[in-house]
Amino acid sequence: MTGPAEPAEPAEPAEPPRALAPGVVPPQTVDLDGFHLRRPTLDDTDALHEAVKASFTELHPWMPWCTEPVESAQQREFIERSDTNWAAGTTFNWLIMDAGGDLIGTIGLMDRIGPGGLEIGYWLRSDATGRGVMTRATARVTDIALALPGIERVEIHCDAANVRSAAVPRRLGYRLDRETQVEATAPGESGLSQYWITP
Repeated sequence: MTGPAEPAEPAEPAEPPRALAPGVVPPQTVDLDGFHLRRPTLDDTDALHEAVKASFTELHPWMPWCTEPVESAQQREFIERSDTNWAAGTTFNWLIMDAGGDLIGTIGLMDRIGPGGLEIGYWLRSDATGRGVMTRATARVTDIALALPGIERVEIHCDAANVRSAAVPRRLGYRLDRETQVEATAPGESGLSQYWITP
């Protein structure tokens, strides 16, 4: 009987081919009517921490990273990772700032779905919902993504039970491309993942 002398090394998970060419990045700030988007800095750590704490009840069911205790170190790491990933051209995170300069959420573009596409992720502070902020922010970020060289589609992925998140792509005319059973990663998830794609 023959076989390997030693156990084979586990294969590294294959990374999807990059959608963006090196050096292609979206704008660092985006002005909208009544609010704006901008890249986070370490000076935003406390404000981001407070926003997550204030929205814990709404975020915890859907966001695997939102667990107790809510530590400011977690938000600091997010900001540091955002800076690293922006430089690498893999993820572009913005803070959502209201007209008074208060932090009310985040939105990001992620280069992780292969050539021709970018994925949008977002969350909004609980007391800022119901005013169309996320719909308008997502509309603008969608336009920004589609204007980048090589980008032909934008996707939003969310659990089927997260009806508030799914309402955003529906309002913007995204089409529900498919639903796939996946392992739930947060307590409110059904495990049925929806994939919304720009028409």
